[in-house]
Amino acid sequence: MDIQERLGLLRARMRDNKVDVYIIPGTDPHASEYMAPHWMEMNWITGFLGESGTAVVTMDKALLWTDSRYYLQAEKELAGSTFALMRESDVDTPSIVEWISLTPRTPSPLGEGAYTVGVNPEMYSIRGYKALKEELAEADIALKSVDLIRPIWTEGRPDIPMNPLYMYDEKFAGESVDSKLKRLREAMAEKRCDAMVIAELDEIGWLLNIRGTDVDYTPCVIAYVVVEKERCTLFVSRTKVEKVLKGLDVQGIQVREYEEVFDYLRQINATGVLMDGNRVNEALYEAIGDRSQVTDDRLQDNNPIRRVVVTPSPLQVMMSVKNEVEIAGERTAMLEDAVALTRFFKWLMVDNAPCTVKGEGKVLTEISVAQKLHEFRAMGKNFTDESFGTIAGWKGNGAIVHYAAKPESCAKIEGNGVLLLDSGGQYLDGTTDITRTMWIGDEKAIPAAVKRDFTLVLKGHIALARARFPKGTRGNQLDILARQFMWQEGVHYGHGTGHGVGHFMGCHEGPANIRTDNNTNPIRLGNIFSDEPGIYRAGEYGIRTENLMVTKKVNHNDNHNDNHNHNVLARSTGEEYYEFETLTLCFYDTRLIDMSMMTPDEIEWINAYHERVYRTVSPRLNNEEKAFLADQCKKL
Repeated sequence: MDIQERLGLLRARMRDNKVDVYIIPGTDPHASEYMAPHWMEMNWITGFLGESGTAVVTMDKALLWTDSRYYLQAEKELAGSTFALMRESDVDTPSIVEWISLTPRTPSPLGEGAYTVGVNPEMYSIRGYKALKEELAEADIALKSVDLIRPIWTEGRPDIPMNPLYMYDEKFAGESVDSKLKRLREAMAEKRCDAMVIAELDEIGWLLNIRGTDVDYTPCVIAYVVVEKERCTLFVSRTKVEKVLKGLDVQGIQVREYEEVFDYLRQINATGVLMDGNRVNEALYEAIGDRSQVTDDRLQDNNPIRRVVVTPSPLQVMMSVKNEVEIAGERTAMLEDAVALTRFFKWLMVDNAPCTVKGEGKVLTEISVAQKLHEFRAMGKNFTDESFGTIAGWKGNGAIVHYAAKPESCAKIEGNGVLLLDSGGQYLDGTTDITRTMWIGDEKAIPAAVKRDFTLVLKGHIALARARFPKGTRGNQLDILARQFMWQEGVHYGHGTGHGVGHFMGCHEGPANIRTDNNTNPIRLGNIFSDEPGIYRAGEYGIRTENLMVTKKVNHNDNHNDNHNHNVLARSTGEEYYEFETLTLCFYDTRLIDMSMMTPDEIEWINAYHERVYRTVSPRLNNEEKAFLADQCKKL
């Protein structure tokens, strides 16, 4: 079917269901960062292949909202489809609800009744659905839960992935399933709940110590879980668990088919059901029949009808606090990653200088560089996949924060310029994420402006890495440390400074982060964060420097940069202080540093870091690789 045929079928279903407007978001039922193709309904109805967008269809109009990253792609892919592009990043573009509210309502062919917007409740979180319903109600518009895509997308729709799942060994996880379930049930009891519904795939994998290959870049299994006082039920296709049924049974985990979760919830014998409003979809909420919804601030309410407690999942905090085994595993993964990165950068900076493969005359591209990095990582012990699609941005492409090179249009890496490389790996031991900015070409040709920007970024990166702070500190209270030098020069970056990172799980993890937004979740011991300030010069270059770091207690008997007074004060007041340990082990391109901008403490920090990198990584390298790394790590 072409797009017009698809729209015709959708509009017929809209008439049958008395829906005036239908919204198709680019989401899935599990609030996933990376979706399985089965749920790419927005892409199917529009023909737009970008990762972010929302389609809106009326009886005579079809529109797509997407952000500035995808404007050019959307214009090309929507051509001839009758879908109009709505540039949501532009200040004069109305929101979807504003557009629906302000668009004249011609006499409806749907008969009498309220003007109605329809959505598939599986594609909306509980809070997202509630917010949309309230916003529409202000314009006297009704919201209806109805899936109109499933009945018409019958040809060529990819199946839900059926890849077998596997048990994640406790020697990597560091905690048994029984222990995790015990802790979760204690947290449920505090909310006066005897059941909890879990839909986010990362949480399911962590809780049950299972992993899979259903989703790109994240070792997840597509499933639901319902935890009750005396049982834990995994809703997943039985074909995926045939080889591990015995292991699941030993752990007391019952298995039912994936789609049975809705019937199960309709009959669940529970007086209080906990659901994360941002991670559990509206369809699961609606499956629980007579109910009252309460939030944390209304837990004192008693109601004979089932209480659905909509509150952040306690699993988010549990997952984010890495145990000793997980942290040790992350260090192992970082070493494997460091060996791969060292070999890759030698290949790029020495073996292929000036970016032509010896003997082949083959010019490197953003794509071929990313592929080569993958090859080096794949040689590492316990490597399974990348942790996200590698961002290799040459010159101006590096200024596009979420740049994704395409084979037909990627840049050739030739001449002199800045290469921004953001990449990561998934190892059974842990998850890595690193960004390095490198100069390719003649070192004498490095512009002073590039050195200045690189050094501003590096100074902020170091300032955050060296931070010490009292227990209870939030990420937004530390964010300024990374931005201060840039702000003094009138430079700003729009993304966050640090995101949480999972353990052989999602590269982006909550609940805490380091950014300007006021996130009330404090930084906790065992949290792993990225440290990644950046500067982006449109059309010229992008600079970002990123390491991963873990939160640990300050040992006040140690002298940290000769800060003796701080240590005396902390010991006298009895306060508990935290700091970060940098986990990533990869050199910085010191050719890009403007030494006149660096302080002695910053130089000392870099030298100490490089000494640790060489000491830790070099035993794994051959003589040529050792010599290369020694040159990159030489003292400033």
